[in-house]
Amino acid sequence: MDFDLFVIGGGSAGVRCARISAGHGARVGIAEERHWGGTCVNIGCVPKKLLVQAGEYGAWADDAAGFGWTITKGSHDWGKLIAAKDREITRLEGLYRKLLSGAGVTVFDGHATFVDAHTVEVAGKRVTAEKIVIATGGHPERLRIPGADLAIVSDDAFYLKTMPQHVVIIGSGYISVEFAGIFRALGAEVHIVYRQPLPLRGFDHDIREAMAEALSDQGIMLHPNLKPAKIEADGDRRILTLGDGQKLVTDVVFFATGRQANVKGLGLEKIGIELNAKNAIKVDDQLRTAQPHIYAMGDVTDRMNLTPVATAEGHALADTLFGNNPRTIALWNIPSAVFTTPPVATVGLTEEQACTLGPVDIYLARFTPMRHNLSGRVRKTMMKLVVDKTTQKVVGAHMLGEDAAEIIQGIAIAVVMGATKADFDRTIGIHPTAAEEFVTLRTRTRTTDLAKAAE
Repeated sequence: MDFDLFVIGGGSAGVRCARISAGHGARVGIAEERHWGGTCVNIGCVPKKLLVQAGEYGAWADDAAGFGWTITKGSHDWGKLIAAKDREITRLEGLYRKLLSGAGVTVFDGHATFVDAHTVEVAGKRVTAEKIVIATGGHPERLRIPGADLAIVSDDAFYLKTMPQHVVIIGSGYISVEFAGIFRALGAEVHIVYRQPLPLRGFDHDIREAMAEALSDQGIMLHPNLKPAKIEADGDRRILTLGDGQKLVTDVVFFATGRQANVKGLGLEKIGIELNAKNAIKVDDQLRTAQPHIYAMGDVTDRMNLTPVATAEGHALADTLFGNNPRTIALWNIPSAVFTTPPVATVGLTEEQACTLGPVDIYLARFTPMRHNLSGRVRKTMMKLVVDKTTQKVVGAHMLGEDAAEIIQGIAIAVVMGATKADFDRTIGIHPTAAEEFVTLRTRTRTTDLAKAAE
């Protein structure tokens, strides 16, 4: 065989797996047809957070008056922002290449497809490998409605030539609410259309309610319980017709309606790799596909589509296959964040999930951050602990508010370690901070079980 391991996909999962495997002494090849670093680095979480930060600078300029500063805020230069973003992404993509070559990995630029179960063709060359990893990630979906090709998806949003002044976003998941905040902070009129009564399906109910309020407070127009019917062009403008007959005229219609695994063109049908109901690759708890020497990881398996999870899977598999250290990662108590304005962060179980396992005590606080008592900005912070009533272990922590991701990252350590509410209570807070609220929540808000949740 040409390689001990061949990796298809140069994103977070694939690069980590290739690099660590090579460090263990394996002969490794890797192929990527588009972006080294994958979605996160190029058209996902990294450039998105840079755009979020761009919007924050404008808000800080507005808020400064409450602290005695006189700041004249000029117009925003979208082209300058995108150029700066592109330079940073180019730097990071080069860094990924350098990491691979420095580890001794053979790099292939091009689309890889299976010839047989041990042979892959990439850029006109056939290579063989004892073991193969599929880590090709995912791509945004478009709704199947008339005029769908007139809309953009998240990949396109990072390369818009001009900043749209009016945006309609379809969907209410994390991509939708993040980009809604970006465009609004940079001066656009923003509408969100979604089928659910509240945004962020799957998150804790209190977080979902707080997010709807936070979006409205920014002047973002919410259209819940509605489906899009069709999109039409009117010159450079777009007309979105909703299911109730309402029409929204806009510069841009943005689909944020989910993602699909990148499995097309891999030749999986030739080698008997099975897909699940969502058209993602089926794997067992060892990341093995139907072919025991072929593995899949990251978003292409559609299990938990988060960059750190993909990276951890890649590292664990490399250690298992070539590092004499068999291990897997657990897909529970995974902290995550939504970089909205303000952000959301969460770890562990929602109240709704936890009460299916038994009664839970809920501790919840809502307050205006100290900063905004002077700035005058309408903005609330919400913090919530979900505590198992029997064991008193903290099984979930949720926050909407400034610095939520930074705060919950530390809280996640305690939750993963199995800390109890008493452990939180005897921890001294840092004053004055928002984070101290998590260790000063003394009054139980309510106790919930399945019967109360049903009500």
